[in-house]
Amino acid sequence: MNTKLFVGNLAYGVTENDLEDLFGQFGPVTEVNLMLDRNSGRSRGFAFVTMATKEGADAAIQALNGKSHEGRNLTVNEARPREERHDHGGGGGGGGGGGYRGGRGPRRY
Repeated sequence: MNTKLFVGNLAYGVTENDLEDLFGQFGPVTEVNLMLDRNSGRSRGFAFVTMATKEGADAAIQALNGKSHEGRNLTVNEARPREERHDHGGGGGGGGGGGYRGGRGPRRY
């Protein structure tokens, strides 16, 4: 059974191959997803690593959580399922109308 791990506080130069090598010491790695910024294409500093076995995942957590890697102390733990987002239509910061309601009230000439 696969176990997905969250890996945080990564150095920005770390690649998916680096993570596969690092976690592969503890068991077979089935997938690595390094999260990238949409605009710059640069690492966002975290990734998800899927280990083939629970034992490998547990060993990786024990060995790597809090340990320094490329000058940063890693956060490694079992990934939690994504929380459902409830979209209520507003989309975030207050229902903004058109661009012409500048708050000045009606113009008087």
